[in-house]
Amino acid sequence: MTIKIGIVGYGNLGKGVECAIKHNPDMELKAVFTRRAPESLKLLTEGVLVFSYDEIMSKKDSIDVLILCGGSATDLPVQTPELAKHFNVVDSFDTHAKIPEHFKAVDEAALEGGKVGIISVGWDPGMFSLNRLYAGAVLPGGHDYTFWGRGVSQGHSDAIRRIDGVKDARQYTIPVEEALQKVREGKNPELSVREKHTRECFVVAEDGADLDRIREEIVTMPNYFSDYDTTVHFIREEELLMDHKGIPHGGFVIRTGTTGWEDENSHVIEYSLKLDSNPEFTSSVLAAYARAAYRLNQEGQKGCKTVFDIAPAYLSSLSGEELRKHLL
Repeated sequence: MTIKIGIVGYGNLGKGVECAIKHNPDMELKAVFTRRAPESLKLLTEGVLVFSYDEIMSKKDSIDVLILCGGSATDLPVQTPELAKHFNVVDSFDTHAKIPEHFKAVDEAALEGGKVGIISVGWDPGMFSLNRLYAGAVLPGGHDYTFWGRGVSQGHSDAIRRIDGVKDARQYTIPVEEALQKVREGKNPELSVREKHTRECFVVAEDGADLDRIREEIVTMPNYFSDYDTTVHFIREEELLMDHKGIPHGGFVIRTGTTGWEDENSHVIEYSLKLDSNPEFTSSVLAAYARAAYRLNQEGQKGCKTVFDIAPAYLSSLSGEELRKHLL
């Protein structure tokens, strides 16, 4: 039997989920739901229908898991608990500070509906979270460090585009190599945000715009750039589209710690990602956790879960016997 998947939202993340399903033979894309005009979307998968979001409840008996591909600011806080009453759901909610309240809302809804909801699935939160947990459990007396990049920050890029006189922009988050090296050497440095990352901006300005004013507004923008060393490059639109059209990202989770009666032996655990496409990788993680949501619900489980609650075997299409034989 295949797991019947529904996709909610068909932006970069939704398209990535569609591609991920193609690579998972035990999954089948059953439907896509959108707030846009359904006829305006052209899917890659032949024979799959697009429905208005308003029609989603009529399809609840034909879908095993909904993968929610909306944004964390306004979409997922509403959609995930709303849909978890009726479907098994997986989302990529990534506002770290609000995860506890999002968990509570989804848990109440999923328990009421007898469904499983898995939230905050991706690489951070998600895969990075797991590695922080594993490493901290193994080296309890250590220090955690997380570095992001080099990669495109979509939220910071959007913030630049909101500045008057900016036509388009891409912003890259870049780890400071000196800080990264100190951590890898086990020196346990105390690092400010400025010491850990820099920000590099590529901006297309409108004709006649005041470049000095735009640069000043960027580097002094609170919560985005003012706490970082920020470089601004003004480039032509053609150059932006040619050299900065992708959405790469990645980063490092590093745990340093010691063992021995006198803490005489030092250790460094490092997990890293280098991603050509941030949304497509996130989509692939979502697909794996959709498998887990389906299996858990088939076993009679319900309520909200995070990556911390899911045993690794639930993510794989391989049987327990195959996993023990080939991967253990």
